[in-house]
Amino acid sequence: MKITVLVPTYRRPQDLARCLAALQTQERLPDEVVVVARFDDDATHACLRDPRIVDVLPLIVALVDVPGQVAALNRGLDAATGDVIAITDDDAAPHADWVRRIGAAFESDPRLGALGGRDWVHQKGGVLDGSRGLVGKLTPSGKIIGNHHLGVGEAREVDLLKGANMSYRRDAIRHIRFDARLRGAGAQVHNDMAFSLSVKNAGWKLVYDPGVAVDHFPAERFDDDRRDVQTMTAVRNAAYNLHLILRDHLPPVHREVAWWWYALIGTRVYPGAVHALLALTSKKGSVKLARWRAVRKGAREARRALAQSRGTGAGTGTGTGTGTGTGTGTGQGVHA
Repeated sequence: MKITVLVPTYRRPQDLARCLAALQTQERLPDEVVVVARFDDDATHACLRDPRIVDVLPLIVALVDVPGQVAALNRGLDAATGDVIAITDDDAAPHADWVRRIGAAFESDPRLGALGGRDWVHQKGGVLDGSRGLVGKLTPSGKIIGNHHLGVGEAREVDLLKGANMSYRRDAIRHIRFDARLRGAGAQVHNDMAFSLSVKNAGWKLVYDPGVAVDHFPAERFDDDRRDVQTMTAVRNAAYNLHLILRDHLPPVHREVAWWWYALIGTRVYPGAVHALLALTSKKGSVKLARWRAVRKGAREARRALAQSRGTGAGTGTGTGTGTGTGTGTGQGVHA
């Protein structure tokens, strides 16, 4: 079984070098490593010319010329030739047994369409530690339960995988692509959610195994969805993506349940009316209300966009997007 490792990258040469160094020390070396980079990203190209990398890894550099992680991942899928495509971020470093464990899992279970694992998050001089048994689930109300960075226990079936550590069988994604309708200048939040749900809804098994692990060093993002200060545009785009995906993948009744649950209750990340009312008594009430307005605006725009596309007969399914580009970082957290 041939295994391709796919790494989209943009302006993070030191992070990328650490990622590629980790791939060099794998117990089972990948059969090919596809790095997707922008034409104009000189620092990345200098890193990729380093003989300590190119002389060790079976490296393929796929070039793109427009931004966006969705397009970068689709470019990488087009370039990959493996039976399994293992995807990780440029700011992650797979553990030494990562490729071996991935290969063994797919070889042992022909129904396995996708495999994910724990990403050990390094920040503020330490590692986020904890243990959660519930990982990668989408509740009937549409609430996302992530916890991929805290999952423990045995391998088990899930609904969602996280972009920093997810692998797919080629046969399972032969007709699936990352959703080009998703908004965002770089990260295009929830693209991993849409992709993994597409695979699950096609009838394949998705598994989360904490033993299939990477170290994750969240790096700077060069778009509105910055890790330190998220703009209201990024909030609106994330809400748009979330509701577009939910309405695409949930059964009709659950779509409406999810719509009203997020509108009335919501989460800390995607606040509903309850959060808005509580914000009126908060010292940071104006900021929280601004977030609530951005979330509701994005949700309404997603609902309107899908209604219009269905009314005109345009295709609405995820996984059909194509294009070129690259971006930085994805994630699924616990929205609570």
